[in-house]
Amino acid sequence: MKNDRRQGLLTTPLLAAIAAGLTATAAQAALNPRDTSVQMFQWSWNDIATECTQWLGPQGYGGVQISPPGASKVANGWWGVYQPVNYASLSSRMGNASQLQTMIDTCHAAGVRVYADIVVNQMADGSGTATDGSTWNADTLSYPFFSAFDFHSRCDIQPSDYNQANTRDRVMNCRMGGLPDLATENSYVQGQIVNYLRTLLNMGVDGFRIDAAKHMPASALQSIMNAVKSTNPLTKAGEPIWVTQEIIPDGGVTRSDYFSIGTVNEFQFTYAMRDVFRGTNGLTLSSIPSIMGTWGNWGGSWGFMQPQFATIFINNWDTERQDSLNTANYTGAINDTAGTKRYDLANIFMLAQGYGEAQLHSGFRFTNKDADRPTASPYLNGVPQINVAWDFVHRWADISNIVKFRSAMNGQPQQNWIVGNNGNQVTFNRGTTGFVALNNSASAWTQTFNTRLPAGTYCNIVQGTLAADGQSCTGGTVTVDASGNAPITVAANNGGSTVPAVVIYTGQKVAGGGGGDGTCAVTFKIANANTSWGENLYVVGNQTALGNWTPAKGFALTIQGTGGANATWKGTVALPAKTAIQYKYVKWNGTTAVWESNQPTPSGNREITTCAKGTTKAQNDGNFKF
Repeated sequence: MKNDRRQGLLTTPLLAAIAAGLTATAAQAALNPRDTSVQMFQWSWNDIATECTQWLGPQGYGGVQISPPGASKVANGWWGVYQPVNYASLSSRMGNASQLQTMIDTCHAAGVRVYADIVVNQMADGSGTATDGSTWNADTLSYPFFSAFDFHSRCDIQPSDYNQANTRDRVMNCRMGGLPDLATENSYVQGQIVNYLRTLLNMGVDGFRIDAAKHMPASALQSIMNAVKSTNPLTKAGEPIWVTQEIIPDGGVTRSDYFSIGTVNEFQFTYAMRDVFRGTNGLTLSSIPSIMGTWGNWGGSWGFMQPQFATIFINNWDTERQDSLNTANYTGAINDTAGTKRYDLANIFMLAQGYGEAQLHSGFRFTNKDADRPTASPYLNGVPQINVAWDFVHRWADISNIVKFRSAMNGQPQQNWIVGNNGNQVTFNRGTTGFVALNNSASAWTQTFNTRLPAGTYCNIVQGTLAADGQSCTGGTVTVDASGNAPITVAANNGGSTVPAVVIYTGQKVAGGGGGDGTCAVTFKIANANTSWGENLYVVGNQTALGNWTPAKGFALTIQGTGGANATWKGTVALPAKTAIQYKYVKWNGTTAVWESNQPTPSGNREITTCAKGTTKAQNDGNFKF
């Protein structure tokens, strides 16, 4: 029996899921930039699929982090999914393997990667029947595919172990919260974990968050990922596997030991944002450069990691219950949306500044810190129920509008940190491309600022974005003169409804407004696309009017005559004048995008420079590229 157990045979549903992942034809879609992901805590696979299509993809999110997809303990609390029972089944409380596969494919079609939370340090305590129907007994260390041979000897991590430098072995080899501790340094255990990760990668998962990484040797995780990459060097989308690791900097851990595996959750950022926005420990927004460091000189007095190794967040499902700013905690603890906008401001700052790779958190409201997820769906008759049971932070317009700003600022230096009178008013630039002003004080801030942006009228994306015609904004505007100066009032953070921030950038400049170059009318024409019934042709490119590379938001052409599959398609759209743009033609049926040359990447992009303000340009591009 021991030899049979060591075969690590996979269950039939899981084999079916692998086959589905290997044989499915992924929709041709350009993935959004990777700069920002969102943790969709305990959302079901079906609901995440809906949200990828409706919001995450169009808003520019690069990835969605899902809760652990493996079989786990059934518990009356959110923590049950962090007590796995086996790694050979993908029947979880969020859905089954088929639903997971559909969600992955749907999110990819919307341009969104899928990152799976992975729990491989510990197994479930107690005994019972798991989410997939399997059984276990922690007293006898009996689990599907695991026995007592695969666990460390029993000892429990004590709270004092986290405050001492000489307790590293206990942190790695004893039980966290009394949960049986897998011997991840053992080859058999590593093999089971490798099979699990390969399965998910073969289904199309793009990366992993490794829970409790601090409690496992870096050498063990490195061996696991080396084995995974020996068969899956890249994701199905052709990218490096994304990995981030939960490592709270205590218990004698050396975070740099884990850098070769992937990024590390920078909890120092989480704690710093809590303190500066709440004004605790004598800190204000003006303290941020000394705490974090500055562009090209990161580290600061708190010892921040270098940005290429850091994943940052304002809160996650653990910290919002005790250690961070939060929007969902109604237990009597401080809530950072009650009579204040500091939670909004902290997330805006995270996305607008230039350190690390950012993650938002979107979870559910609770009045008991151990409470389970809501029984109600996030939607009612297809309409998102924002701030009812689920908080939908990723849909809050003042925060989600900064996602594309962050992508547009990639590589732009963070400069010119200016502090207002009370230390809780700050501005900074992202090169000559973006400008940010935040006010965490109870007084409005009125001043003429040097934005360093070109002259023109810009949308304050905290309040709204460009209208469809590019001629106006759906919210407030800022007018910049020829010297880059703009008179701006940033509202007070005093309990009012206005979010006290201004964020502007060149990607949200009103066409022809306040010194801009205006627009010209470009007529696009293409033929021989071999369209099928239900497909239409779109121009998709790096302009708002062309969808910012999102097929569903691209510019729709009109078929000319009755030429059938290879008819000519044509349309005229207003684009910024005297501007170099990139674009491609895309066949789109409302679900699946087929790009020219089957390349949603910059390879093979068409390029033109648009005409002068008020003139026209005819762009006859011949034939669709196959």
